[in-house]
Amino acid sequence: MSAALDAANLAAGSLTSTGEAVQFWILGTVAVIGALATILMKKAVHSALSLAGTMIILAVFYLANGAYFLGVVQVIVYTGAIMMLFLFVVMLVGVTAADSLKETIKGQRWLAVLCGLGFGTLLIAGIGQAGLSHFNGLGRINSGGHVEGLATLIFTKYVFAFELTGALLITATVGAMVLTHRERTERAATQRELAEKRVRDGVQLPPLPAPGVYARHNAVDVAGLLPDGTPSELTVNKTLRARGQIRDVSGEALNDLKALEQASSDRLGREEASK
Repeated sequence: MSAALDAANLAAGSLTSTGEAVQFWILGTVAVIGALATILMKKAVHSALSLAGTMIILAVFYLANGAYFLGVVQVIVYTGAIMMLFLFVVMLVGVTAADSLKETIKGQRWLAVLCGLGFGTLLIAGIGQAGLSHFNGLGRINSGGHVEGLATLIFTKYVFAFELTGALLITATVGAMVLTHRERTERAATQRELAEKRVRDGVQLPPLPAPGVYARHNAVDVAGLLPDGTPSELTVNKTLRARGQIRDVSGEALNDLKALEQASSDRLGREEASK
């Protein structure tokens, strides 16, 4: 009787409802796309964001299967802490698409391909082993609770791997701090020294004009206008100029200036005529 009941429970647990199937195929497709985007994106920031999205979908899978502890840990620890740490490090270091093309270690790409193939083989073997084999003691671990069973495995059988993972995370954090820190090799110049240098060089003695001065739009991408109506190159950021994101409104400003002069002259003429 007990064996028949266990068999019935096992058969009921192996069935998949329509909602679960729809959820798996939709979120699974998005997770695979995010995983592919992680390795195919040219910008490191986009790759990190794609990996974060994939981890969030994995957390949804955990929650859908009743593993609430793993789902919360996936969001808080991996997505909320580790991935955000990676993202901040990428933004601080300033990794660009050009940096990824520089091979600093000879043969690292072939080594990465071999490691990827090895990891894929282990992953396929692990999934096949989990789907075809029966694990002894699984019922005994689950009977005491998932959290208790997981803690028992982590701090007894896999304690060395757990400590090694913590050491790797600490090493990554220290490495991020080292990469983002820049030692100053010389004393920083004071404001007086910078002013004296400008006087000696004879270039731009007063402070630089702000963007958009005397122009129609007071924005950072609008060059300021000189008294003769020509744009001043010193008023816009060099990065915006290199990107070609500067709006030229000098012609519009000159037309407005002519219209204003014409309106002023007409008004003065009317006032003199009335007198």
